[in-house]
Amino acid sequence: MSTFTYPEVGATRLGPLPDGYNHLHHRTRVGRGRADFETAGAAVTEWRMHRTGGAGVRASAARAEAGVSVRVSLGIGPFRFTAPCRVVWTAYEKDRIGFAYGTLVRHPECGEESFVVELADDGAVWFTVMAFSRPAAWHARLAGPVVPVIQRWYARRLGTTLRRIVTEDRGARV
Repeated sequence: MSTFTYPEVGATRLGPLPDGYNHLHHRTRVGRGRADFETAGAAVTEWRMHRTGGAGVRASAARAEAGVSVRVSLGIGPFRFTAPCRVVWTAYEKDRIGFAYGTLVRHPECGEESFVVELADDGAVWFTVMAFSRPAAWHARLAGPVVPVIQRWYARRLGTTLRRIVTEDRGARV
């Protein structure tokens, strides 16, 4: 089994995010109420959000659990990059559902990313992406300051995708 490519394994769970990396924190409201929370949590932990958002996902399990291997691929044709990861931690709690995965050897970046859905006291359902990363592969280093811009764009895309999944599911429930 491949080892993680960074020493701060689990830092996205409790923080603070470690120094020496680019940090990402993006929060999006995706719904309201317990049913929307359950829908969003399932979409995140069962890889639906990633797949609907345009990523290829091959996972060793149908749902995120600590130790599950995940290969995420993004891009088109010769510009498609595959990123091997492993789930570091999961949260299946009353008002918090999500997981984080960390980078393995051959991932273009080095670090960790979490995807968490929370049900707030006022009933709002929030989706948060939090990550720390730095380039590991030559092409990621070459891309330099473009990589964090792409990461922020993708986090926003995932939030929009999750909101759409929740809205469509809500329509199906009515």
